[in-house]
Amino acid sequence: MTETRAAVADGHGTYAIESVGLADPGPGEVLVALRASGVCHTDWDSLHWGRPLILGHEGAGDVIQVGEGVMLCKAGDRVMLNWAIPCGICFQCARGKENICEDRGTVPDSSFVRRAPGKEIASAGAMPARNTGGTGPGAFNASFSLGTMATHALVPQAAVLPLPDRVPYEIGAILGCAVMTGFGSAVNAAHVREGSTVVVLGCGGVGLSTMLGARYCEADRILAIDINPDRLALARQFGATETLLADRNDRGLLQAAAQVRAQTGGRGADYAFECTAVPELGAAPLAMVRSAGTAVGVSGIEKVVLVDMELFEWDKLYINPLYGACRPQRDFPLMLDLYLDGRLPLDAMVTRRYPLEALDRAFADMHSGINAKGVLLPG
Repeated sequence: MTETRAAVADGHGTYAIESVGLADPGPGEVLVALRASGVCHTDWDSLHWGRPLILGHEGAGDVIQVGEGVMLCKAGDRVMLNWAIPCGICFQCARGKENICEDRGTVPDSSFVRRAPGKEIASAGAMPARNTGGTGPGAFNASFSLGTMATHALVPQAAVLPLPDRVPYEIGAILGCAVMTGFGSAVNAAHVREGSTVVVLGCGGVGLSTMLGARYCEADRILAIDINPDRLALARQFGATETLLADRNDRGLLQAAAQVRAQTGGRGADYAFECTAVPELGAAPLAMVRSAGTAVGVSGIEKVVLVDMELFEWDKLYINPLYGACRPQRDFPLMLDLYLDGRLPLDAMVTRRYPLEALDRAFADMHSGINAKGVLLPG
């Protein structure tokens, strides 16, 4: 058993840094010493998922030990982690939709023993989605079967991908969610066409990654929209050719949409990507695109949103991809190569680093918008 320090949520809005015992790797499992963990809005949401769990789903580190049957890595390897863990054989995986694997819950579970004064809570249970978990009243899980806000993680081998020596752990961590989500939404889901005009709403880590994807697809114009002028300045480094400072009181960003139309000859953009995670802006990209244009909900809003159906006029398409339609064995090697070639300037995206004990500050900075991407350094 390996003792680890971890940010453990109670499921009702609070968390504590606790000592956690991780079982030795079982068949198909990998024990990783974590060196970096991204800080994401999903991590904040997971504080309220109604069950105890180790926070975090963006991570990178070093393999310490592997279980029986593990072929993808060995002790000593540098690795990054992928939270959308495919089984490889279900209906969706067989059709190349590994990001929406139907049997993610069947990947080998990681076993945890929570040590606290006077009690031990043990369970085995993967957490493939926020509405599922372990078994029994003492179920204790790792977020998305990873739990990266910790010094160590016990994960299924299908979650592990090699991290080249020249790629910092921080970059590997954010590739595993924020970058993949934005980049893949432009490249894999929307299939942005060469010479097109793209609008990106929100210039956090996901929005900046969407711009990188649009640039990779050779979009001609990339218009970044945000309420934070500092983020708009950063957007220029990530491919934005134009920027628009939005008014916080602009309901549905309809005034901003009018400006987009004015800047595109009255027509609207070819593609618009919502990367704000603000429910009220879920339909906003529809107002930005031309007739027969494509609007993309990148941030994964899971709220009831009222939509004016006139925004769909005419022949507009709205898609809501999960995780940038990720196929791990295809997409991560590509993005790692692009980073090493200098075509993905991800170092500029990591704006602050924090020790594990400063998670409160990291969450506060995320909500205030001062970070493009904050990263914890657990070990």
